[in-house]
Formats: sequence, structure tokens, C-alpha cells
Amino acid sequence: MTDVFSKDYWDDRYGASDRVWSGEPNPQLVDRATGLMPGRALEVGSGEGADAIWLAEQGWDVTALDVSQVALDKAAVHADDRGVSVTWRRVDLDGWPGEPGAYDLVSAQFMYLPQPALTALYRALGASVAPGGTLLLVGHHPADPRHGSHDFPDVRWTGEEAATWLDEDGWSSIDVATVRRQGHAGEMTDGIVQATRR
Repeated sequence: MTDVFSKDYWDDRYGASDRVWSGEPNPQLVDRATGLMPGRALEVGSGEGADAIWLAEQGWDVTALDVSQVALDKAAVHADDRGVSVTWRRVDLDGWPGEPGAYDLVSAQFMYLPQPALTALYRALGASVAPGGTLLLVGHHPADPRHGSHDFPDVRWTGEEAATWLDEDGWSSIDVATVRRQGHAGEMTDGIVQATRR
């Protein structure tokens, strides 16, 4: 049986159809990043690249990470079609050490990792935010038992929970929110953490 958190699982999933996701950027990214001054952005769990491509179109210098080379190859084609440049990197995010202080925006939308790997990843992402920069985490909220499971053990969280997984020091603000919205699979509830580095 394939490990649902593995590279092989995601390569198989992304290779099974032309598009797994809608091709549109995640709405919480659009809502929260619009108006930020573009700089260096890290987009984590980039999949087929919609979020990374949207950021690049807004003027960000984007590096996008994913465990699946199949997804990254598809994302690169989509970026070329849209006429934008993104640095695509295949990374095993379970145990990824981060890049301290390197990015003005770090975004991770709907990450599928088990605990304690997810907490470790979020802390590494937080450490990768430059002074004055923004960390944006969005995940499936426990209010939606239909969403966020797929073939996975439970990966849902509230913003309040995820905020406690970050390092306690170095943030000038940490905002948590719960937002209901219409998604590709019906009505969904997102847990959100947006934090600003001192």
C-alpha cells in the first residue's frame, strides 16, 4: 500500500489526470496577499502551480516547493503558458529545514503531512520569513468532516491550534481566522493563520 504522504502517492495522483485542482489561486491567498509589497515569496506544496503563478503575476519573485516532480513539471508548463517565471524545486517537506529569514512572504495552503511533521514544517516556514515579512497558513477546518481527508489521516486544524505550533518569539502580530466559502467540492471552512515577523 502506498504511503499517502509520499512522493510516489503524489506523483501517481498528479499523473492520473490533466488537472487535479481548479487552476485558480486559493482565495485566502488572493485575499491576504493582495496589497502586500511584492518581494521574495515562497509557495509551499505548490502542486500544479496556481498560487505560485498568481504571485508571480503580482510581481513577486517566487520559489515554489512540492514533493511531486510530476506536479512541478505540469506547473512549469502552466507558468510558461502565462508568461511568468517561477523557480520550481522538488523538496521532501517532511524534515525540510527551512531557509531562515529568506522570504518576504511564505504561503502554505492545505498541507498534507502527519503530526509531528506538520508542526515542524510550520516552524521551519515561520523561520523562513524575513523581518517585516508575512507567514500565511491555510488549512481544512475541523468543522468540515467531508474535506481535508481524501485518502489521508485527519489533517484538519483550527487557526488557534496552528498558531500554537509556531515559535513564540519574533512575531509582531499573529492573526487567526475561520472563513466559510464555496469551494470546488462544495461549501468549505478554512482555518487561517497570518503572522507578521518583527
